[in-house]
Amino acid sequence: MAVRLLIVVLLISLVSLTHASDPAPLQDFCVAVKDDEAKVFVNGKICKDPNMVSADDFFFPGLNMPGNTSNPLGSKVTPVNVNQLPGLNTLGISLVRIDYAPYGLNPPHTHPRGTEVIVVVEGTLYVGFVTSNPADPNMKNKLFTKTLYPGDVFVFPEGLIHFQFNVGKTNAIVFVGLSSQNPGVITIANVVFGSDPPINLDVLTKAFQVDANVIKYLQGQFWWNID
Repeated sequence: MAVRLLIVVLLISLVSLTHASDPAPLQDFCVAVKDDEAKVFVNGKICKDPNMVSADDFFFPGLNMPGNTSNPLGSKVTPVNVNQLPGLNTLGISLVRIDYAPYGLNPPHTHPRGTEVIVVVEGTLYVGFVTSNPADPNMKNKLFTKTLYPGDVFVFPEGLIHFQFNVGKTNAIVFVGLSSQNPGVITIANVVFGSDPPINLDVLTKAFQVDANVIKYLQGQFWWNID
């Protein structure tokens, strides 16, 4: 347990040194007011009255507890961002724990507002990210992959599509640092095939250059969100 806590502290330190997407704070802290209690909506979160702030606003318990991976993807994301820990508001960082069953997957996704750095605590993961469209139309998007073991660190640049797959026969655990209080998640398959209302069939048929029945099939699947 002491080793895990040391890894988390190191992870947070690394992320705090990176350039965050969020604006810098203009006071010691700006504890977020819950959205359903806010009287106005702003880009981010409005501040709680400093006289009403307590230590609990900077506290989140239970990240030592494993997430439930009993789902079709075999993984579970436990986020600690400004929505769970209001004291993170304006600080430009957040934290995630991800649990993977054997052969569990955190599917291709992107964080539009944050760089991600992971530390493997248990298990063996195959991870990777894909570059954005190259300037030369004759070139393809480049894939960077690595197999990670306990103690290994890997970084996914902000906004790029990435994934993690447990290639081992045992459970895997990673802790993740993100350079935003609210990095956002766009799970590629869910967004493209599971939106409500659905994307026009003609658009997807032409985009993927497949038969319309293939798109109908994919749109008819249940797309699982793990976070």
